[in-house]
Formats: sequence, C-alpha cells, structure tokens
Amino acid sequence: MSVSSQIMKKLSDDILNLQKGLHPEHLAYWYQKIINETKEMAPSWLQDKIKVNQDNLLPMKFNLNVSKRAVRYLMISIDNNLQHMPYTTQLYFLKVQEIMTLEMNKSLV
Repeated sequence: MSVSSQIMKKLSDDILNLQKGLHPEHLAYWYQKIINETKEMAPSWLQDKIKVNQDNLLPMKFNLNVSKRAVRYLMISIDNNLQHMPYTTQLYFLKVQEIMTLEMNKSLV
C-alpha cells in the first residue's frame, strides 16, 4: 500500500469514527448508561425523577428530564463516563453539561 493510500484510509477511518460517535443509537446507549449510573448514585426518593426519552420522529433529539436535586448526580455520572466515550460523543455530553449548568444558573437568579 502506498503512503498516500494509507493516509486516505486513516482519514476515512477517522471520519467514520467521528460519525459513529453521533449516531442516534450510540447516543442512546450513552444516555442510558449515564441515567442508570445517576439513578444508582441518587437517593431512592429521587430515582423516579431521572429520565431520558428519545424522540421517535427525530432520533437525534433526547428529552432529558432530571429533577434539580438530581442534576449533580447526572453531572458526576457524565464526568465519570467521558473518558470512555468517542471524541464526538464527549463533545456532545460536554455540551449537555454546559446546558444543564446554564439552566441551573437561570433558576438561581
């Protein structure tokens, strides 16, 4: 294999891996893993207030329904899982954390 074809293959593999990280089924897997771990950390009286639902019509849309009292457990769970995620999935969940932080700050003002 020539050097240029090796470079093209590497580039193609990198692009496929980046795309895989934002595939709806892949995101659903990580959401479920994070939600399950969040529920394990949270007190029993908060566990039913931690949910995520994937939209049937728009599979890239997830409705995250978490009590304000459970947000810190969600943030910890995301932090604990970031290093195991593909790069694009990490970016996605870092954005989820950012949005959750902004929403929490709005409620304090």
